[in-house]
Amino acid sequence: MEGNVEQNKRRRVVYVASETLAKVSSRLPSNKNRSLLVHALVTSLGLTRSTESGASIAVLRPSPATQKDLAVYHDREYVQFLLDPASAEGTEDMQSVEFGLEDDCPPFKGMREYVQAVAGASLAAACALAEDQCDVAVCWDGGRHHAHKSHASGFCYVNDCVLALLALKHAPAPAPSRKPRIMYLDLDLHFCDAVAAAFHAPASSSSSPPQVLTLSLHHAARGFFPSSPLAMLSEPHTDPFTLALPLLAGATNATFARVWTGVIERVRGAFDPDYVVVQCGCDGLAGDPCGVWNWAVGGEGGMGWCVTQVLGWGCKTLLLGGGGYNSPNAARAWAYLTSVTRGDALALDTQIPDHGAFPLYAPSFTLDVPPGNVRDENTEEYLTHVEGVFEGVVQEIVDRLGR
Repeated sequence: MEGNVEQNKRRRVVYVASETLAKVSSRLPSNKNRSLLVHALVTSLGLTRSTESGASIAVLRPSPATQKDLAVYHDREYVQFLLDPASAEGTEDMQSVEFGLEDDCPPFKGMREYVQAVAGASLAAACALAEDQCDVAVCWDGGRHHAHKSHASGFCYVNDCVLALLALKHAPAPAPSRKPRIMYLDLDLHFCDAVAAAFHAPASSSSSPPQVLTLSLHHAARGFFPSSPLAMLSEPHTDPFTLALPLLAGATNATFARVWTGVIERVRGAFDPDYVVVQCGCDGLAGDPCGVWNWAVGGEGGMGWCVTQVLGWGCKTLLLGGGGYNSPNAARAWAYLTSVTRGDALALDTQIPDHGAFPLYAPSFTLDVPPGNVRDENTEEYLTHVEGVFEGVVQEIVDRLGR
């Protein structure tokens, strides 16, 4: 315990934020004003001020991503379309449809600035880690894991997750004998289809193991977005570095604690990452309009507990945002996780401070997002099956890495 306390005191944390970033991010049609809500709560709770124990978080103000930055992953034609001011006018034409600017991803005023701001924020966080400016970087405006190489999808216009992962691939090597390894862990209710597709490679396609391993905990069911063959439960002899762990409806803290011990810790131990990127989508929390899982912020197996386990690995860590459509609850969750990074987690019964958004936190006016009463359909039989499948996956990772 003393060692963990000392590690927490030494942990250097940066929090990516600026007034411009919050305002621009709050224009996103699916999450209007959420960013302003999140940053206002973090500020009102004093989480960027030094604590009595000496823990502190440095605020990092990012610069917008350039067209060149975006084109590291996205197709140039798609980038040019996004950055063309005329594209935000909402004219329905063949090009808009081709690039996915319809239905759940409509064009919107400020789209160009939004894309550059979000990508720039996550890249700034990744670069701060790569350049050893910090041990943990927090970027709640990032986590847009559905945007594909050449089209928008699932409320996501730019894939800042992939851009951050690609940046970390070029971070200084931890040892002369190997390149840095990055583990991407996605906690969003929805499968990280575009991130998985970006790094998926059949086992026979390369003689050398990849630098990036993706692991998604998500819900998968007929008709549930997104539809992807990669969202099904992983098998050992497909791609052991693009992993999927679908959870059934009603997933609770107990289910998360079980798969954390039986799967996630074992995958991490086999891969031995230098960097970890965690997409902290909170649409699986109880009270979200999606209404699928029954996850909580606190308690063993809760979102805060999971992030605490990651921080205990001792890897350089990037925390990103993601889904979450009950905006006050998203602000609660991410403010709490911000406090966790300092090693000085706030009490779950902390009162919401009086600030401009205070009325939105009714009726509890506390930080906690407790579980509901939904039945957890993840049975003992199913979880035992998952653990058995991942035994083979873990062995395949070990074999591929030659460990």
